[in-house]
Amino acid sequence: MKILHVVGARPNFVKVASILKACDRESGIESVLVHTGQHYSDNMSNTFFDELDIPMPDINLEVGSGSHAQQTGEIMKRFEPVLLQNSPDAVLVVGDVNSTLACALVAVKLGFKTIHVEAGLRSFDRTMPEEINRVLTDSICDFLFVTEPDGLTNLKSEGINTSKIYFVGNVMIDTLKLHKTKAACSNILNDLDLAVGSYGVVTLHRPSNVDNYKVFGRIIDALAEIQKDIKVIFPMHPRTYNNIKSNGLGVRLEQLPNILTIKPLGYIDFLKLMSEAKIVLTDSGGIQEETTILGVPCLTLRDNTERPITITKGTNMLVGTDTERILNGYHQSLSKAKPIVEPDFWDGRASVRVVRILLDLL
Repeated sequence: MKILHVVGARPNFVKVASILKACDRESGIESVLVHTGQHYSDNMSNTFFDELDIPMPDINLEVGSGSHAQQTGEIMKRFEPVLLQNSPDAVLVVGDVNSTLACALVAVKLGFKTIHVEAGLRSFDRTMPEEINRVLTDSICDFLFVTEPDGLTNLKSEGINTSKIYFVGNVMIDTLKLHKTKAACSNILNDLDLAVGSYGVVTLHRPSNVDNYKVFGRIIDALAEIQKDIKVIFPMHPRTYNNIKSNGLGVRLEQLPNILTIKPLGYIDFLKLMSEAKIVLTDSGGIQEETTILGVPCLTLRDNTERPITITKGTNMLVGTDTERILNGYHQSLSKAKPIVEPDFWDGRASVRVVRILLDLL
């Protein structure tokens, strides 16, 4: 069985890493790894392949950045001949980035079996580009692998045939559990002169937060208060960095003595930084899941989440982007710690379940 795996952005690498390992353990599976190049800088891409022990991609489409239409269209144009040349038994896409939808569309139109891992997640916010990618990808794929029970409910309510849906768990957590011991040996805390549990971590990358001057300003107002209490480490996404350089907010950040802005970290160093933090503030979906397993309080700087289980069973709290609401969430999270509850099938074996189901189906 020949499976063509598609990756395009950092979260994709983390998810596919465990699937590739599960495929390697089964005889009779040939894996072909295609990187669309949606994330293309060293910190956003290449270091992840090294740290996660993923083989370098067999094919790199080198698409790069652009508008959603430009990027999606360019991926489709470059992916089509690759797919025809390789003629796999199935195409596997993960997550909700433009690469996910673009490659699924090409595969389905050419008649190839298409698999979506991390299906059924819904924020019910159609202003999010990722939400459009999720809904459309799920509507056209042949096999849908779900991470949490809400995903099953969402897909059924959209009228998708239940024979296509499989509840397998979270492949991203497989990768976390596999690399947690290695991350424990990271020197990142020493490098940044940090003590365990003495700091917070911030990540921001969503356009609704970092492209909007007023919204971003409200978040920085909250961070300005939090940094009076604890040191705040801010690994800065390229989009975020470019915005603060152009809108003047970078000067404001530089005036806050207890906020340390750094370049994006590799997977191992960031896992260590996150696992030992007092609190994490983020707009990332994957970090909501990872902090749930790590038992670290998480404030999601959004008004919705496509991962509700991180709230009902995990350590996550939705606080939006209002300054006072963020600060209230900060104090509430630290005053009442949530117990660590592992969601069903977040046991480190989701990828094994995916591969075994595919062996039966294909």
